[in-house]
Amino acid sequence: MDTSKWDWEKGVKVIHKLKTCQAQLEWQEEPYASPDGEQVAALAKLEEGYGVCVNGKPWEQTFEKAWYLRFSPDGRLTCLVSPDGMEWTLAVDGETWPESYDYIWNTLFSPKGDVISAAVQQDGRYGMAVNGQVMGDFFETASEFTLSPDGKQTAAVVQMVSMEAADIPAFQRGCYSVAVNGQAWDSKLVNAWTPTFDHQGRQVAAQMRSSLYDYTIIVDGKPWSKIFPMVWDPAFNPRTGSVTAPVRLAGKWGLAEDEQIVWEPRFFQLWHQQYSRDGNNLFAICAPRYGKWTIVHNDNPWPIEVSTMLIDLAVSPDGKRAAAAAKEKDKWTIMADQALWPEWFQMVWNPVFSPDSSRLACKVEKQPKRYPIAVDGKPYKELFSHCWEPVFSQDGRRLLIRGVQNGIYKRIVAKVNDF
Repeated sequence: MDTSKWDWEKGVKVIHKLKTCQAQLEWQEEPYASPDGEQVAALAKLEEGYGVCVNGKPWEQTFEKAWYLRFSPDGRLTCLVSPDGMEWTLAVDGETWPESYDYIWNTLFSPKGDVISAAVQQDGRYGMAVNGQVMGDFFETASEFTLSPDGKQTAAVVQMVSMEAADIPAFQRGCYSVAVNGQAWDSKLVNAWTPTFDHQGRQVAAQMRSSLYDYTIIVDGKPWSKIFPMVWDPAFNPRTGSVTAPVRLAGKWGLAEDEQIVWEPRFFQLWHQQYSRDGNNLFAICAPRYGKWTIVHNDNPWPIEVSTMLIDLAVSPDGKRAAAAAKEKDKWTIMADQALWPEWFQMVWNPVFSPDSSRLACKVEKQPKRYPIAVDGKPYKELFSHCWEPVFSQDGRRLLIRGVQNGIYKRIVAKVNDF
């Protein structure tokens, strides 16, 4: 996401009073803020149907049904809509895709926002549409939809063989595969999950189940020769192109690389692996012992642990730092740099690193339904009734805060050193 052209002048900009719109409203749903903070949008029930209000100005077209309002990374506003209550399509900044479908859901974006995709159903069959065009074939069922990092390729788990309800023998013979750009692999699998692209979008790896009890990783339609009692999501090393995945052996979890064990199975759990951009560092969430959670870096668990939950792992741009949302009993904080932030909150959201990797910020809930932004553990002075994830400027010196106070949506640019 390119933030270089955003307004980074320090100060507060009042964007819009949420309850007002240049149309007669019956009611209005929750707001959504654009990535640059310059727009706030909401679905609204108008006299003539459902509409979308952006900074108080409604789209020209109204719809019989509308849902799943989302901004793309490049600032375009998308909404899943049904103009006539019969067929569905995607509206982008008020303009609908030329094709319509029996149903549409799960809007996906490329990192730059230039590609917009969604899952679609037509005549009881399922596929993916990209920028308004269906990619390849439709299938009897499809799930686990994903885009390549550049947004040019699609993948999904698809059903290749029809079977009646409760037809266990047919299921055990294998009915599923992975489709890339709407073209299915020849492999027939009992199950498949989490198709994952490499960083160039040229290869795809996925979890697979070859029998009721055997699991492994499949890459471009070719399964690993070794099987395991269980596996988790695969990942490609951006430097070497190898595929790694957490695997279970003898009741413990380790890491396999191109089907060879590289981290000995010694964890009670190991998942959510994430590489640094250069591929030299691999972080994951692990349970070194039963009921205790921490981050593991290159097979070395951190010495700090929490007992309840650890989620939303993030790796810094330079690949040297990692952070995750940590829960102990009913309180939350951030685990980072082998330590916990000193202050605990009612909730925390995804940790976000600055481009230079020196600072760490996230949205937190300090009081019930009151949300500030915290930087390196220190909350911002302002509390909001709605708040979105923070965004750092490219030099890391300023932070964009998007929030609602007293029904007014504001865009705030603060100096990071002011926290």
